Amino acid sequence: MAFSKKKHDEKIMDVDASMQGNLSFRDPVSLRINGKFEGNLETRGNLTISQQAVVNADIIGDNVIVGGRVKGRIIARERLTLLPTAIVEGEIMPARLNVTEGAIFEGHCQMLHDLMSADELSRYLEVELNSLMDLANTGRIPSVKEGENFKFERKAIDTWIAQGKISH
Repeated sequence: MAFSKKKHDEKIMDVDASMQGNLSFRDPVSLRINGKFEGNLETRGNLTISQQAVVNADIIGDNVIVGGRVKGRIIARERLTLLPTAIVEGEIMPARLNVTEGAIFEGHCQMLHDLMSADELSRYLEVELNSLMDLANTGRIPSVKEGENFKFERKAIDTWIAQGKISH
């Protein structure tokens, strides 16, 4: 594993080894996985799954670029790009999706929208619906009430998370 800094304190991390477990980054980082990874991965910034990588994980990231094999769920807050060498099996939930000719995707795709329902946000945050509704009813999470239902703006929720106001 290599870790370096570029100008403007951009953090770059290359993972060339076989790893298993949970990785979570609160600060933006450019992470590239070149080997095998199994577990859960949550990043801010850019995540690249290189052509030779094999990943069996649930992934949450801002910009996710897949060139290798991924089996699991991918939530891409900003963009998911599948390169020509990508093989993805599972569920993807991107805000924007770019599939390059040659990429293989087998599974379910649900686009993230700017406004989410309570059920969608519950899945997005991996928080029980009852806990989420308690936060909304007490005003502790950014939301808009439309009739009897709450709506949640994805950008406001992502900012709220980045400020560390949620804990799983």
